[in-house]
Parts: sequence; C-alpha cells; structure tokens
Amino acid sequence: MIDPLQSGSGERQGPETCRICGGDGRIDNSFGNVAKCPSCHGSGKRAQDLGFHDVTKTKASHHLPTNRNGVVEKQTWPSTPVGAQLATQIRDDSSLSDATKERLTRDIIEYEGTHGQCTQTFVKKVRKQLRPAVR
Repeated sequence: MIDPLQSGSGERQGPETCRICGGDGRIDNSFGNVAKCPSCHGSGKRAQDLGFHDVTKTKASHHLPTNRNGVVEKQTWPSTPVGAQLATQIRDDSSLSDATKERLTRDIIEYEGTHGQCTQTFVKKVRKQLRPAVR
C-alpha cells in the first residue's frame, strides 16, 4: 500500500480533507445535534476554492418581462346598451348636481359588473332618482 505522503515532496497527492469537519463530513453542536458539513457538504473532502463567485443574475430568464398584469383602468362608462342609455339620460339631466350624476353613473357600472346587465327593476329605481322631489 502506498502512502500519499511518500511522493517525495511531502504533500498529499489526493484530495485534502475538509478543514471544517476534519474529513468526517459531519459537524456536532453543543446540543448534540449532528448536521452535514456546510463546507464539504458531507463528502469529507476539502471544497475547491474557486475565488470570486459572481452572483449577478446573468440568465436570460432574469431579463424577461414579469408575468404580472398591468394596471387595469377603471371603467368610466357603462358597457351595456341599456346602461349607456340610462347614463346618457343622467348626464344630460340639468336638474342633477355633478356629484349625483357621478354617483348614479358609478352605481350603473357597479350593477353591470355584478349582474351582467341592467334589469328593468334597476332602471326604474334609477329613473325614480332622476325625478325632482315633489313638495
């Protein structure tokens, strides 16, 4: 059997043992827990010193656009014909304040969003709010 130290130079020819675990591949802590050596990852051989390790993201996948959706613009006008007609009546009514017009139009848009279309009952409810209060 050949001793690796007998090469003539006095240095080992094979892989060196890990400096952290001493070639065991395991490390123990003061609580008695045993873990794999973080330096050699359990091999017991000294990890190669690669010098500077570049951690910048150079893969092409890092430069692709994200898969996030863009900002969705708020809907400002009803999308159904009945809702658009009702909103036009609200917009053209001179007896309503701007805040009331805005609120009623927003109600129409929200109703369309939840129900899909404006029902006749909803249209009657909104038109009732268009009439001036009788005193």
